[in-house]
Amino acid sequence: MNNQHKINRFRRIVMRRLTQWIGSSEKTQKITPGSSINIKRILIIRPNNRLGNLLLVTPLLRELEAVFPDCKTDLFVRGNLAPILFEKYPSVKRIIKLPGKPFKHLINYAATWLSLRRYRYDLVINVMPCSSSGRLSTKFSSAKYKLFGDAEQEEINNEFKHNAKYPLYTLRKFLSAIGIDRTQQPIPLLDIRLDAGEAAHGRKVLESIVPQGKPVISFFTYATGGKCYSEDWWDTFYNRLIQEFSNYDFIEILPAENVSQVHFRAPSLYSRDIREIAGVIASTSLFIGADSGIMHLASASGTPTIGLFSVTDSNAFRPYGNNSTIINTNCGDIDSWIAIIRNTLEKQNLLKPNF
Repeated sequence: MNNQHKINRFRRIVMRRLTQWIGSSEKTQKITPGSSINIKRILIIRPNNRLGNLLLVTPLLRELEAVFPDCKTDLFVRGNLAPILFEKYPSVKRIIKLPGKPFKHLINYAATWLSLRRYRYDLVINVMPCSSSGRLSTKFSSAKYKLFGDAEQEEINNEFKHNAKYPLYTLRKFLSAIGIDRTQQPIPLLDIRLDAGEAAHGRKVLESIVPQGKPVISFFTYATGGKCYSEDWWDTFYNRLIQEFSNYDFIEILPAENVSQVHFRAPSLYSRDIREIAGVIASTSLFIGADSGIMHLASASGTPTIGLFSVTDSNAFRPYGNNSTIINTNCGDIDSWIAIIRNTLEKQNLLKPNF
């Protein structure tokens, strides 16, 4: 860990301790059970610029659209990815973007914070209760009801400990208080909402890279920090994959850094177009990759996704839905991991016999 990472980590710890008592969804807002509340404008707070963290907001958006179909939703985020990820969500009317590097754009940074007061909202939802900037911006915003995300840990079952599902827990608790019961409804999946044209373009790009006509497994070998598996690990794993699933073609999705832990041995896609990448992955039978933004993008594309976990909490970040699952590489061996992949393909009737 370099000095800059140490400074950032120390800063986050200090800010979380300073802001942990800011706001309270339960203590400061009394709701009369069964009272009629008109929700027309909502603000979602997630001041983060990472691909995966923003995609994890899509289940909350889908839930809000189901409950309040005529509601207008604004997003408070960071960076320039959000307009691309949420462009197919008609309920999203305004995206308030903090600059990616605030200390280089202090005037813009301050102006963006002030813009939170431009509208009065009926409901503000802070996606991550441990985010100091999330708690501060929720407090600073103007709204009748504010959900800071606070909940006693014993209230939450394991399912809602997932970072995409936790905001739904706090929302559904609020909805129950106003007479709307969503407890029996399924949890929405991540969804980037590719349209027919984007899906067709993804298939065309895939066919231009892997034209043999076999079903295709996509994989991603990169991740940040300790989540990234070594070249030796990937060499061994990839060799076993192509041996066990020789009736499949493989395509490696390359990161922005244009590096490959398998030394570019597989046909590959390099693109800076997030929606194009999603379209290509959506055209494959299965995606395999470590916990990363691209893993969440694969899940949001609707492709069965197998996440590789070794250091991060799989309960908080695992792909779910569409027969997706995880491999905990701290447990078992490569034979057991291959069995998980084989079982996932069998569930979809996509396992082709080797000849």
